[in-house]
This record gives sequence, C-alpha cells and structure tokens, in this order.
Amino acid sequence: MYSNEGFNPQSEQNNEQQYNASMLHGYKIVCAKLGASMSVYFICRLLAGWILLVLDDSLSAFGEVAYSLIGYFILILFVYIIPVFVTAIIFKSFTVYQGRYRELYKKPNRLARAMGTFPASFGFGYGIALLTLLVSYIISRFTGGHTYIEDLLRPTVIEQSSDLTSVLAMVFMLVVIAPLFEEFWVRGIMYDALKPYGTGIAIIVSSLIFGLMHGSLYMLFYTTAYGFAFGYIRYATGSLFIVTILHAIVNAIAATTLLLTSLIYMTHETNRVLNTTYALYILAVFIVIVVGVIVFLSKIPSIRKYKIENSWTQISPWKKTALFFVSVPVIFMMILAFNEISGGLIFRLVTGGYYD
Repeated sequence: MYSNEGFNPQSEQNNEQQYNASMLHGYKIVCAKLGASMSVYFICRLLAGWILLVLDDSLSAFGEVAYSLIGYFILILFVYIIPVFVTAIIFKSFTVYQGRYRELYKKPNRLARAMGTFPASFGFGYGIALLTLLVSYIISRFTGGHTYIEDLLRPTVIEQSSDLTSVLAMVFMLVVIAPLFEEFWVRGIMYDALKPYGTGIAIIVSSLIFGLMHGSLYMLFYTTAYGFAFGYIRYATGSLFIVTILHAIVNAIAATTLLLTSLIYMTHETNRVLNTTYALYILAVFIVIVVGVIVFLSKIPSIRKYKIENSWTQISPWKKTALFFVSVPVIFMMILAFNEISGGLIFRLVTGGYYD
C-alpha cells in the first residue's frame, strides 16, 4: 500500500527554491562572463583599428601586398585569436572540451538532410537583409532626403582591391578563418555555457551576440537571423560541423562577389567575360535568395511545432533575456557595440562634435 510517511512538502518546496536560486545565480554569472568576453572583443577591434592607423605609413613602405597581408594578420590576431582565447579562458573551455573536439565536430547522422537546410537559412538571412534595405529606402522617401538612419542602414561593402594577393587573403579570411573561429566561439563556447539554462535562451543570446559582433546596424539584423538559424541547426544536429560548413558557404557567396568585383576593377571594367559572369552570378544569387525565402516561409508551420529543450522552466525565456541585458558587463559591452555600430554616435551626443 502506498504511504506518504516521511514526505515533507515544505522540504520539497525549499529544495525547489534552492535549485531555482542556484540556477539564477549561475545564469547571472554566465551573463557577466559573456559581457566581459565580448567587451574584450570590442576593445580588441578598437585596438586593431588604432594599430593599423598608427602603422599606416610604416606598412605602406613595404608595398601594397605586404601592407594588406600584415593588416589581415593584425585583424585576425585582434578580432579572432585574442578574443576567442580570452573567452576560452573565462569559460575554462580548454578543460571543458578536453578530449571532446571530435565529438564537438562530429558529422550528423543525416548529413544530407542537415545540408538541405541551407536554402531556408540563406533565404531567411538575406531576406532580412533585403527587408533592411527596403526599410532604409522607405525612410529616405518619407524624409525627403539623406538621413543619419539611412547611413546606419547602409550595407557594409568590402572595397575591391587592385592586388590579387590581397583579395585572396580576404577570401581566405571570410571562407575559412571567420567560420572556424566564430562558430567555435559563438555556437561552441557561448552556446554550451548558456544551454544548461535552456536551449531557447542559448539560441537567442548567442544569436544576438553573433549579430552585434559584425559591427554595423545593417549587418546586425541579418546576421542575427543567421544566428537563429545556425543555433537551431546546432541544437538539432548536436554538432558544430554542419553550421561551420553552412557559415562558410554563406561567406563564400559574399567572397565570390568580392573576387569578381576586384577582377573587374583590375581589368578597368573592359573584360566582357568578367562583366557577364558577374551579372549572371548576381542574378543567380538573387534567385537563390528568392527560392530560399519561399522555402523558409513554407517551413514556418513545422518550425512553430518544433519544440526545444528547456531544463529551467521556472523563469521564462523573455525574463532570461531581460536578465542578460541588465548585467553590468553586458551593458558595458552594449555601449561599446552600439558606439561601433552607430559610427561614433555616442561620441557625437556626449561631445556635441562630429565623428568621421
């Protein structure tokens, strides 16, 4: 016969309160660590820009190729290597991932199906990018001219170069360096640090950080969208392998555009084959975006039914997100991020001066 002898409801309630308090404390610590590591990232970006500015004349003496390669090395060091290393130390990732790197990058069982998510992911991301451009156009039409908001929403364009070595170095940085470092950093260290507090919040916060680290308001929207897509794929496959590949493909599309425009620039726009190839390539990319948007919209009903794990249900995802943004290190990180994204808007507001 069932007996509730020894059962103490008050004790069970106390245990639940202690568990919730412990989880809340741990989550606040993780948020503070994320804010601190990202603050280091934005400071490193500022340092990289300052170093390149100081060394500009000295590096120019070595020639354009050496100037570009040294510049890219400084960027990789300060934008990727140092911040990722600091983040790994803060979250003790060298111990956490010891012996687990093969598991972290394992191929998913349904690799073809996972790769099949690319059209929807690409369409979702660049669909948001086109929507941002549309909003910018509408603002300019209603304001009757050039506005500062229009400047903020302007696409970030990598300028073409007349040196093929520099272009190839940039392509390598976009297609290899960025996906490897950013996925290990965001969907690896940060995502795993947040996951004990709910997969949903891990996807949301890591996506917002991924958007912020790209350094422009225009890129913020569509890179955050990519962050959501890659975060869900990371959860569904349990691996960084597929999201790293998808990230590389997305960047390769942008890198190919850079390569073609640079080659056209080098030939002084006289090469008809290159011009035709470029036009056909842009058309093909646009078609892929349209198809991707359609595929994404068709998947919305199934996405809405897709449930994710939430191991800490005492606090809603919205409150968890709010708790992230009220963390002091995160506030400091946001100040640094907002100032970079806005092109020095804080400087202008505080000093009343102008920022170029």
